[in-house]
Parts: sequence; C-alpha cells; structure tokens
Amino acid sequence: MARERDHLYITVPNLFRCPISMDVMRSPVSLCTGVTYDRASIQHWLESGHDTCPATMQTLQSKDVIPNLTLRRLINLWAQSHGPSSPASSPSLSSQHLASLVQFLQSDNQSEKFSQNIVHSLSRAADFARASDENRRFVASFDGFVTAIVGVLNREGVETEVLESVIKVLDSVLPQSGVNEQLSRLMVKSNGNSLASIRLVLQKGNLSSKIESVRVLDSIALDAESKRLIAEKEGLLSVLIDLLGSETDQNLHGAVFSCLSSVSVTRSIKAELVQVGLVRFITSTLLNPDTNTPLAEKSLKLLSTIATCAEGRSAISGEEKCAGAVAERLMKVSRGATEDGVAVLWSVCCMLGDKRARESVAGGNGVAKVLLVMQSGYGEGHFVRRMCGDLVKVLSVGLGLGLRYDTKTIHIMPC
Repeated sequence: MARERDHLYITVPNLFRCPISMDVMRSPVSLCTGVTYDRASIQHWLESGHDTCPATMQTLQSKDVIPNLTLRRLINLWAQSHGPSSPASSPSLSSQHLASLVQFLQSDNQSEKFSQNIVHSLSRAADFARASDENRRFVASFDGFVTAIVGVLNREGVETEVLESVIKVLDSVLPQSGVNEQLSRLMVKSNGNSLASIRLVLQKGNLSSKIESVRVLDSIALDAESKRLIAEKEGLLSVLIDLLGSETDQNLHGAVFSCLSSVSVTRSIKAELVQVGLVRFITSTLLNPDTNTPLAEKSLKLLSTIATCAEGRSAISGEEKCAGAVAERLMKVSRGATEDGVAVLWSVCCMLGDKRARESVAGGNGVAKVLLVMQSGYGEGHFVRRMCGDLVKVLSVGLGLGLRYDTKTIHIMPC
C-alpha cells in the first residue's frame, strides 16, 4: 500500500520540474548558464535582486531568458498523455523529496543558499499539502517532518523569510487530525523558543504570514500549560494587540480575537489584555458598519470573556459607546454571539450597575432588542432569559417605562 501511495506522487520526470519550485514547468525558459526554469519562478528570483543562477550560483553575465520551446512541447505531450488530472496542473511531491527536506531542515547550515533553497522547498510542500486532503495527510504523517519543521522555529538567527515558509507549512497541515496536539507538545517542550520565532513573524512578516502565525498560535492553545505559555511569552500579547491597530484586514483581526479568546483563561491574562487596550479595539470593531458578521461574533465572544473580570467590566464601562455597540449587534449575529452580547450587557448594566452603560443601551432602543432576545425561544429558567429579565428591569427604570415581564410566558407587557 505504501508503495502504491508513493508511486502516486512519483509521476513527473525530473527534467520537467523547475529547479526552484520543483513543480512542472508551464513556461520553461533558459538562462545564459544553460539551466532551464519556469518563467514565473526565475522572474521572481531575478526581480528579488539576485544576479546569480539559483542552481549553479554562477554570476549571470546577462539576465535575459530564452524560451525552451523543445522542452515545452515535451511537457505538453507528457501532460496530455496523463489526462486532466495529471501533475502538470497540480503540485506534486514524493517521499524522496520529503525525506531530503527533513534531512535538510535538520542540518546546521545557515548559509544564504540554504535559506533560498529551504524557502522554495517549504513553499512547495505547503502548496502540495493544500491541494487535497490526501496530500495533507501524506505530508503531516511523514516520519519526522513536523518535528523538523518546529526545529527550525526553535533556532536563533533564522531569516524572517524562512520562518514565514515554516509557518506556511504548519498552517497547511493544521486541519489534519493530531497535528495540533503534536505541535502543542513540541512547542511546549521548546520552552518558548518557537514562540519567539512566531512573534518575529508577527512583527516583520507579510500579511498572509501574520494570519497564518496567529492561526498556529490558536491551534496549539489546547490545555492550561500551552495557553499559559502563549500568554506569558514576553511581548506576545502586546504584539497581537498591536496588529489590531497596525493592520486593517478583517481576517487577521478575526484570527487575533479567536486566539485571544483561547488564551484568556486567568484573571491576570484578562487584566493584561484590558491594560493594553483590547476593549477599545473591540468597541471600534463593533461600531464599524463594514465589520463582517464572523468578525463581529468573535468580538462579542472575546468581550464576554473579558467581562468576567472586574478590570474588564470597568474597561467596558469606560468605553462610552461599547455597551450601545453591543446592544446594536443583538439578533444580527448568531444565537451564540447574541448570548455573548447579552452576557456583556448584564455584566456592566446589572452586575456592575453602571449608569452610563444603561443609558447608552436604553438610548439605542436596547430595551426592544433585549425583549426580542428574551422572546426568541428561551424556556423558563434559562440563564439567558434570566439575564434578559434583569436587563429589562434596570433599563426600563432608567427610561421610566415601568415595564414588567411575566416569567411564566415569553410575553412582555407594559404596566
């Protein structure tokens, strides 16, 4: 069976592969050194400022490229004979390539050529893993691969581009069962060295790498030890919060909110997040009319977590528009997110008893929204129904409406 699977991936003649991407060349072109590459790969290499041939590292006398029409015809004939699902249209990888990559990753080589080769190889592995579930299983289960990948994160002085490629591979195999647990164990054993590398990518990487890094962090926050490790890593929480201010991408913000929700398990962590301004960013997110629903839901979930500590409730109270923004989102998000919103309002309006928060909610037609939530199918004695009842009491008093509610039914009647 193993031989059959390996044979599935060893179907491309090496002559047809680009020495940079290791994928089948779509537009083969040759340099003055006589080495042929795929046009897109070699152009990216040259446009990045290199003046050498990647395969031979010879200095180029000319950066002109010449189409290799003969090789292109051979590749097209070979691709046609393999049908529409041939590797000509999708990335391919063999056990031999993965074994070589693992050995390469485990070496102590830190040269410029090492970095260049490893970036290309890792990018190729990530693209291959993302192409199908079968590919992802093949890469994730390959003996020593994940361990070798994490080993790069544990090193000091690794270039940011290399770290980005490592993160890309890890993100590509996260959906595979068991990978999260393996990553968590390996990173906890590293005593935080791998987290320092992730922090560097969050600070200096490109947008995609930042999103992937946050997803990796979120995936390894599986138990108390791993969550504590992430939260207590020097500067990591601050870097995550800084991303909310320096980047506008909603996918990144959503990943950050999700990660922070995962690690906010102690009062000290929640208090630290409050101290670095998290509530302000959440309020801004909820007030923004362009905020998509998934991001709004993650914002409410995180805010409900923060509201469980005194520092969080005080910070929510201190943000003048926060409570009103939460009330505005009720019934416009999922049932779970609406419940998170109700919990936040109950925390500041009832538990904390903040007058300004009550006025903010009531002034934005919050009473009607709370009543709608209360009448949306929660049975007698349900905790959400009880919180809504408490909110109706305190908000109606502030408005002078004298509303009362009958807990035996879901109907709300004015006195």
